Amino acid sequence: MYGRTVRLKEQTFTKPHVKKNDTVVVLSGKDRGKQGKVLRVNPSKGTAIVERVNLGKKHTRANPQRNVKGGILERETPIKISKLQVVCPSCGEPTRTGKHHTEAGSARYCKKCKTEM
Repeated sequence: MYGRTVRLKEQTFTKPHVKKNDTVVVLSGKDRGKQGKVLRVNPSKGTAIVERVNLGKKHTRANPQRNVKGGILERETPIKISKLQVVCPSCGEPTRTGKHHTEAGSARYCKKCKTEM
């Protein structure tokens, strides 16, 4: 009754259009135009971690027992999936992806050059 109440947002789970190991280009923000490989995707939060994109600084304390040096590390931070566009491996351009069904199952394809990814 008293104090702060936490209201949880309704989460909509949509299947992301990017997958791990995809090459993507950033569409907006401070890293617009940068390309990188997707390292991890979090569909529930709608974010992805892309190699050498959206770097943030993390301050670490030295721990001699674990042989960790202290200092300021640069590491990738999550970026919204809606800001990313997949780069087609065959034509090399950023493109939207489509999905069609084949004998082996469903497959993604490039909307520009119509080849499977």
